[in-house]
Amino acid sequence: MAFQLVLPDSKSVSQAPSPLAYAVDRTFFYAAAAGALAIILLVIYILWEIGGQALPAIGRSGASVLVNTQWDVQNSSFGILPQIWGTLYSSLMALLIGGFIGVSIAIFLTQDFLPHSLATVFRTLIEMLAAIPSVVFGLWGIFVVIPFVRPAADWLHDAAGFIPFFSTSLSGPGMLPAVIVLSIMILPTVAAISQDAIGLVPYKIKEAAYGLGATRWEAILKVILPTASGGISSALVLGFGRALGETMALAMLIGNANQISLSLFSPATTLAALLASNFPEAGAIERQALMYAALVLLAITLVVNVAGTLILLWTSRKMAKA
Repeated sequence: MAFQLVLPDSKSVSQAPSPLAYAVDRTFFYAAAAGALAIILLVIYILWEIGGQALPAIGRSGASVLVNTQWDVQNSSFGILPQIWGTLYSSLMALLIGGFIGVSIAIFLTQDFLPHSLATVFRTLIEMLAAIPSVVFGLWGIFVVIPFVRPAADWLHDAAGFIPFFSTSLSGPGMLPAVIVLSIMILPTVAAISQDAIGLVPYKIKEAAYGLGATRWEAILKVILPTASGGISSALVLGFGRALGETMALAMLIGNANQISLSLFSPATTLAALLASNFPEAGAIERQALMYAALVLLAITLVVNVAGTLILLWTSRKMAKA
C-alpha cells in the first residue's frame, strides 16, 4: 500500500495579514506605548508634586535633615537619620530571613520533594499570604509574635547582653517583632518569583547534571540555582522594595522610637511609619519636612531598584558568557 505525502497549500500556511489583523496589531502597539508613557509621566508627576512641596524644607535645612537625629516640631528641627537607619535595617534583616525561606520554599515546591497536588496546595497557601491586610499582620504581631518571642529575647539578653544585637531587653514593640512580621509579608513575593525562575530552567540541564554524576542537592545548588540566579535576584530586589515601603505593620510593631541602635530588641522607627504617624496632624512646616522624608524614601527605593537591575544585567551577562 503506497502512501502519498500531501503538502498543505502554501497560501493557507503563510499569508499576508488582513487589514483587521493589521489594525488590531497597530492598536495594541500604540496602546502599550501609551501605557508605558503614562507610567513614566505619572512617576514624573509624583516626583514633581512631592519635590515641590518639599522644596521649602530642602531650602531651609539642606542636607542636615539627613544627619540630624531629632524630630522637634516646636523648634522646627527635623532630622530623619534614625528613620533612614530603621528603614534600611529592618528591610535588610527581613530580606535575610524572608529571602532565605522564600528561596528554600521555591526549591522545595519545584524539585519534586512533594507530590504535585500537595505542592499546589502549599503554593496556594503561600500566595494567600499576600492577600492579608497589613493591619492584620500588625495585630497578629502584637498579640502573637511579641508574647511568643519575649521569653527567648529575655534569655538572650541575660546570656549575651554584651553583644550589640542583644544589648537591650524586649519590653514590647521592637525591631525583632517587626522584622519577623515583615519577613513573612515579603515571603509570597520572593517565593512566587523564585518558583517561576527555577521552573524556567530547562529540564535537560538537570538531566545533564545527573548524567555527570551529581547528586540531587549538587544539581540544585551548583546547577539549577546558578542558572536561575537572575530571576532569584529579581525576586529578592522586589521583596526588598516591598519591605522598604511597608507602613502599617511596622508602625504598629517597631515602637516608633527616634533612636539608632543595633539591638534587635530595642524600639526603632522607619520613614514610612514617620509619615503615617505624623502626617494627619502636621502643620505647614512639618508637612514640608515630611514631604522631604517622602522624597528620601523614594530616592532609596529608586537606588535599590537600579541596583537590582544592574545586578540582574551582570548576572545575565555572566551566565551568557558561561
